Amino acid sequence: MLRKRPRRARLTSAQAADPAAALAAAVTALAQRDYCGAELAQRLAAQGFAAEGVQAALTDLRARGYVDDARFVQQFVSYHAERGRGPLRIGTELQRLGLSAELVDAALDQYAEAHGGWGRLAREVRIRRFGLTEPRAWAQKAKQARFLQYRGFSTDHIRCALGSGPEAWGEVE
Repeated sequence: MLRKRPRRARLTSAQAADPAAALAAAVTALAQRDYCGAELAQRLAAQGFAAEGVQAALTDLRARGYVDDARFVQQFVSYHAERGRGPLRIGTELQRLGLSAELVDAALDQYAEAHGGWGRLAREVRIRRFGLTEPRAWAQKAKQARFLQYRGFSTDHIRCALGSGPEAWGEVE
């Protein structure tokens, strides 16, 4: 028989205004996984902590190096690219989390430089999913292109992955 988790006790007004309690809750959340600053602030606010306490906790965590948006973005890009997602989808997810476009673009460019470009990754994802043989019929090409587009690759990356033209060798970034 499955048991339900016990309900969480609501924060008292003293706890909600206490920066130390917000810091403790933030450290507990960070022990489970890495968060960017905006996402962690949103999580603490949803738990009922006051905005001043949340900001004080975030300032302290940034000073200690526990919360670093640049590190978070690089890890996020690396993790999701290794899972076969393209730069458009990864960038959209990161911007939805409240991270700056400059930070996201820099991390995406850095990953592309280090791993041979997004066209090469799109080709590897296509091969992983559909095999080594290149599509001949338009229906096969369209099916594979839709798959790669859903994964977040641009049309240049998709052309590279489908083997049409000189950019098929992974030179498109």
